[in-house]
Amino acid sequence: MLAQEDIDYIKRHLPEWLKESGLTCHSRDYEMEMRERIVRVEEELKHQRELMQQGFALMNKRFEQVDKRFEQVDKRFEEMRQDMEKRFEQVDKRFEQVDRRFELMNRRFEEMRQDMDRRFEQVDKRFEQMDKRFDALTRRLDRFMIWSMGIYLTGIGAVMAILWRMLLRLP
Repeated sequence: MLAQEDIDYIKRHLPEWLKESGLTCHSRDYEMEMRERIVRVEEELKHQRELMQQGFALMNKRFEQVDKRFEQVDKRFEEMRQDMEKRFEQVDKRFEQVDRRFELMNRRFEEMRQDMDRRFEQVDKRFEQMDKRFDALTRRLDRFMIWSMGIYLTGIGAVMAILWRMLLRLP
């Protein structure tokens, strides 16, 4: 704590110290200096405000440019989407053509299968006819064999009978 003497000493010498440092509270020079400083600060604030407004205006311009770029990009995407839709439509048309071709091929294959079925049926009929002919030929051969065997045995029997008679007549 300060003593009363110290406080009195400071009160007496404070105006002198302020004058020496140039910070006198009641002098006209000090007031003028403060007014000049206030005016300078106000001018600087005004200048800062103008700079900020210019910065905001530039930012608005930049945002507008970015918006324009986004619009261009949107247009490009829309064009690409439309182009892709056209391409997909073309692909769909091509697939439809391929489907039609497959339908035609299926019809042709079906016709070919039916034609082959008819031909196989004809071949089957021919084989059946051949089977009948072979059966008939087999029967004829069987009869021929039976007759041949009968004639052969009869001939052998006749030769044996003749030989037997000749042997019996010998004395």
